[in-house]
Amino acid sequence: MSDSYADDVVLSAAPGQVSEPLGPPPYAWRWVALWVILAAEAMDMLDALVANIAAPSIRAELGGGTSVTQWLGAAYALAMAVGLITGGRLGDVVGRRRMFLVGVSGFTVASLLCAAAQSPGVLIGSRGLQGLFGAVLIPQGLGLIKEMFHGREAGKAFGMYGPVMGLSYVGGPVLAGWLVSADFFGAGWRMVFLINLPLGLLALFGGWRFLPESGRTAATRLDLVGVVLASAAALPVVFPLVQGRELGWPVWVFVSMAAGVALFGLFGWYETRTARRGGDPLVVPGLFRKRAFSGGLATGAVLFAAVAGFSLVLSLFLQSGLGATPLEAGLAVLPWSAGTVVGFVVVQVLDGSGALDRLGRGLVQAGVVVMTLGTGAFALTLQLVGARVTVWHGAPALVVIGLGMGLVMGPFFHTVLAAVEPHETGSAAGTLTAVQQLGSALGVAVLGTVFFSVLGGQVAGAADTAAPRALGSAGMTGAERSALVAALRECGRETAESRDPATPPGSCRRLTDGPAAEAGRTAVRLGYAGTMKITLGAEAGLLTVTLLASFLLPRPGRTRDR
Repeated sequence: MSDSYADDVVLSAAPGQVSEPLGPPPYAWRWVALWVILAAEAMDMLDALVANIAAPSIRAELGGGTSVTQWLGAAYALAMAVGLITGGRLGDVVGRRRMFLVGVSGFTVASLLCAAAQSPGVLIGSRGLQGLFGAVLIPQGLGLIKEMFHGREAGKAFGMYGPVMGLSYVGGPVLAGWLVSADFFGAGWRMVFLINLPLGLLALFGGWRFLPESGRTAATRLDLVGVVLASAAALPVVFPLVQGRELGWPVWVFVSMAAGVALFGLFGWYETRTARRGGDPLVVPGLFRKRAFSGGLATGAVLFAAVAGFSLVLSLFLQSGLGATPLEAGLAVLPWSAGTVVGFVVVQVLDGSGALDRLGRGLVQAGVVVMTLGTGAFALTLQLVGARVTVWHGAPALVVIGLGMGLVMGPFFHTVLAAVEPHETGSAAGTLTAVQQLGSALGVAVLGTVFFSVLGGQVAGAADTAAPRALGSAGMTGAERSALVAALRECGRETAESRDPATPPGSCRRLTDGPAAEAGRTAVRLGYAGTMKITLGAEAGLLTVTLLASFLLPRPGRTRDR
């Protein structure tokens, strides 16, 4: 009997005869189809991250102010958040294979439009189109995996899905930095989008050839009122999270989020009412009575907040604080990727020995604890190294963080979707990925706000303490040294608070060479290191909340509350 459906079919046999499965055999091309899904999902995840790395080159060629940098990411995130729940349900109604092909096709065309853009407006609009088709694409992958794999094979398949997502988070900046720096065919930043063309075509062919036709579900039509309500609720929540920090958190931001929460309440009421009347709701209300799913949503929201927020502040620390190029910053986070791979291998070994089912949520919790320990190790490293910090000093801690992330991601998606029924799969996948997107926006907003709120003071304080010693050792004394220290303090504060780091403030113009320049670099390194330590404390707080939320997941062996 095959592992792939051992938990889902009944066997019968007469005495002395070999047992035969009563259910259908497993899909023959399921493992090839899995790699098609993973490749398409990775392409989508990478594009969520690469634009930030390419943004300086984009502005240099196309022009535009700091808002261009903000909207390159915001347009994608907002379109994705608005469309995810609808995209997931479309797979139930129309067919997951069909919607996967639509999503890949549209995403590839939108990538070509991004690469061909000749103005910031066209590029931002094309990024929004990418996000919309990504919202159609992503939920289908989860649904198809659950449809093709059963029993222990489902755990293996979902165990590969999680680490691929994690590696995409980490590998996106590496790929973007390399493509921009290599300047293939003189395309510069356009290569971060052109790379999607061969990948998209391969995914399109692979999806057409190897993905199975979706089985029929009870859903027969799309809940259009639910689509409007879900979209109207998502936008006023995600937009303030994406743009609030850049705008200084004005009052209307919080009013907007409150209105979005109220609309989600209205959406929930309408969906429950639709289900009671025998209709096809956009989100199946019964999902939230499954402990694995509802607990997974809570855990996933905070987990992805911690991962996305940390990715942002680490990039800021390496590039703005330590002066690394995009490629150097990308290479510096490779230890994070290596740790994630090790964690994934550990999960697979546990699964092969049968221990994974016994561990259940305990493995997720162990992974969160390991991530927290790695975060503490990073902060301790910064404390011990001080102004001598380089991009490689954090490598050991990043390996530990990656190890914990692999332990969490490996079993996470299988645990959350284990009890979801076939007719609920699209709705569940869309809701789970929407919450993931919301959590990522929340993490960027929270940790980004913490980072920038303390950065100016930390750099200015470092200038007060480190610069006098550096200037004194260079033989500079008296009024000249005091004037330069004051200039360094002002330059550090303005640089830290600037929303356009590519343009040095006027206070920095006299500090470009000599002892003042070296003292300034020392102050910046110390200031950013101090800021990073404080932000890592906030990261540890998010991971602690993730650990507490994980207790909402069912215990091992508890299937009734799944």
